[in-house]
Amino acid sequence: MKRILRSLSRIKHAKIILAVLLICLMVRLLPYFAPIRAADIAQNQLAMQFSDRNNLPLGTLLTRDQEHTSVIPLNQVSPQFIQAILAAEDASFYKHGALDMKAVVRAIKEAIHAKRIVSGASTITMQLARMLEPVPRTFSGKMQEIWLSWRLVAGMNKDEILSAYINRLPMGGNIYGVEAAAQTYFSIPASDLNLAQASLLAAIPNNPTYFNPYEHWERLKQRQKYVLNRMVQEGYISKANPARTSTEKVVFQSRQQGIIAAPHFLFWLANQIPPTPVGKGGLVSSKGGLVPPLKRGVRGDQSVIRTTINRPLQQFVEAQVQQVISSLATNNVHDAAALVIDNHTGEVLAYVGSPDYFNEAKLGRNDGVQALRQPGSTLKPFVYELALEKNLIRPNTILADVPARYAIPGAKLYSPTDYTESFLGPVRVRIALANSLNVPAVRVLEKVGVETFLERLHQLGFEHLNQTPEHYGLGLTLGSGEVSLWELARAYLTIARQGDAIPLVSIFSNSPIPIDAMNRVSTNFPFSNQRIWQLITNILSDNHARATAFGVDSVLNLPFPAAVKTGTSSNFRDTWTVGFTTDYTVATWVGNFNGEPMRQVSGVTGAAPLWNRIMLHLHEHQEPEGFTSPEGLIQLPVCAISGLKPTPDCTSVVQEYFYPEDKNSYETENKFDLPPEYDEWLAKQQRSHLISDNLRIVSPHHGDVFLLYPGEAGLQKLEFKLAGNKSTPVEWWLNGEKLNTNSANSLFWNLRPGNWTLEARSGEMKDKVSFQVELASIKPTRRGFSISNSQVKGNRP
Repeated sequence: MKRILRSLSRIKHAKIILAVLLICLMVRLLPYFAPIRAADIAQNQLAMQFSDRNNLPLGTLLTRDQEHTSVIPLNQVSPQFIQAILAAEDASFYKHGALDMKAVVRAIKEAIHAKRIVSGASTITMQLARMLEPVPRTFSGKMQEIWLSWRLVAGMNKDEILSAYINRLPMGGNIYGVEAAAQTYFSIPASDLNLAQASLLAAIPNNPTYFNPYEHWERLKQRQKYVLNRMVQEGYISKANPARTSTEKVVFQSRQQGIIAAPHFLFWLANQIPPTPVGKGGLVSSKGGLVPPLKRGVRGDQSVIRTTINRPLQQFVEAQVQQVISSLATNNVHDAAALVIDNHTGEVLAYVGSPDYFNEAKLGRNDGVQALRQPGSTLKPFVYELALEKNLIRPNTILADVPARYAIPGAKLYSPTDYTESFLGPVRVRIALANSLNVPAVRVLEKVGVETFLERLHQLGFEHLNQTPEHYGLGLTLGSGEVSLWELARAYLTIARQGDAIPLVSIFSNSPIPIDAMNRVSTNFPFSNQRIWQLITNILSDNHARATAFGVDSVLNLPFPAAVKTGTSSNFRDTWTVGFTTDYTVATWVGNFNGEPMRQVSGVTGAAPLWNRIMLHLHEHQEPEGFTSPEGLIQLPVCAISGLKPTPDCTSVVQEYFYPEDKNSYETENKFDLPPEYDEWLAKQQRSHLISDNLRIVSPHHGDVFLLYPGEAGLQKLEFKLAGNKSTPVEWWLNGEKLNTNSANSLFWNLRPGNWTLEARSGEMKDKVSFQVELASIKPTRRGFSISNSQVKGNRP
């Protein structure tokens, strides 16, 4: 009976042992049903390193969680660093699995003997698990760590685990990974680390704060000795190496932190990359098609994003922005931005968003290149180009720079004026555009149509002009919308390329950012009629044509061919200068980010000096070629004022372009009569060669109707006025009766109800207009008289 009981007891114990073994086996096999592979823990949120076009470093932007991380393959890490980190952290890494059981037993014995934890048994695999999913240092936390370690071993080989580990090592501050540490501390790649540098870096991860190389150098040197001794013990180096290596001088460079040049550009470029979703602890699901934002090759140096920036030029422009702002400080000017483009490729060579990105008190992080501001007159060339393209005006068309009023529904009359609040009268298209005259530009836009012009601006890439045509109105050509310096530079690049629109390029095709992500706005609309763009360029580069507004020796006048346009927004909040040579397009903005108006600063005194300095620097060693003359157009001499074939009494003769089909009318037309829209302007001209010898009544206009209010008889007066200042006697006749007056050019007449015909006579010359005066039923609230209908009706008799 006892034997039977002993046999049953043995069987029972055997079953229990077998069950425990089966449970342990199942637990150990479970990780293989949920392995973690290298692709699942790919580091997608990486610090981005940028270089200029010649591979000069521009700076490094940290990851979105402000870490400096750079990933390289294991075969591009110095073997001495790999040996050092293995010796210091897990010498038997390649001999054990997820756990080092010998180390576990040793750690337990030491803890029992010392009655405290003396050494750990954490392997590199377990450290990697802790990096991926930090857990509290509790029993349950340790179990989670072991479970994740088993899953890592189930899905990855030893080299993959070691590679993931050394690319995540905490190396002090926000620096992670051996490559980022080597670049930051020594400005070399991890592949070039020598034994002294490698052993120092391998000493840091044990306690990055305690062994901070900048603050605790002696501590780090002691830890380095430990690492070197462990390397001797593992047979990686000879016994003579530690003493020699520990005394070797190693300099931790105080490398310029973060960004060397072009900070606004780098942050703008980084924002073009869509964020990549990352799971808990950096684990990325292998399903769902998540793709790293940077397409990386097998070489680590391909992770550097090679931009089109020219660093020496960038630093020059940055310095000039600061100098120009400093010179304008007394004019309440604090901010500026500049952009330089290569016309042949569309490559961005310099990009300055503010005088000092790092000055938060002065809003330095605002990006003046991308900020939306009112462009002033910088859009005028495009409305003239469109009007010429649609044959609404000709190169030799005369435009009226005279007072004009436009009725705006629900608002006051719109009366555009210029900066000088004066008018030039009849002007050629060339003079109107070159001198940035407002009234002719509005008249041309009226011919083109706001909707049509807005559509053209969209084609040119002005994506932020997204309101309705009614919202902008005729003020669109004067800058009533908001655009960016980037958009302006891109549009002027189209002029420089004679209508051949291309996108702006900021990185090279072999850089690890998808090019498609950088060109989100298409400007590849085919702009026809190359000769019109050539004509616009010819006008914008005509120093003599713009002399009226800017003088012959302004900062816009360079010692080589350059086309340029300035702009000033309302209340002097923004000044712009955008121009180009055959090689480069330069766009500059000067103003205040906070919207404060500048004092006594316009486009030519604000942004133009900056533009001038950049242009002179770009062409310091080689002048650009001249612009191509408008193809298919002919040049003919014209009278500067009339635009007609010169007559013997013409005081100024210039050359102007004509369409070949307009040559016949050029030969036959020689009479220059100003239409009635010039009357108000002529009335204010004391002496003008535009006023013919014939008499011309400019007040009142033919067809005017005036209201006479009750009780105002004898108080309301109307001025009868002739153009110019006649020296010969003039007789005034009203409804056939001669008026007694000693005045020749003008007189005032008391309003009386009725239909009136006014006639002026001087010798054989005479002029006549008709007008009406009607009684009003309501007395006005302010003095003066009202004009019921001031529009000119048809031709005058």
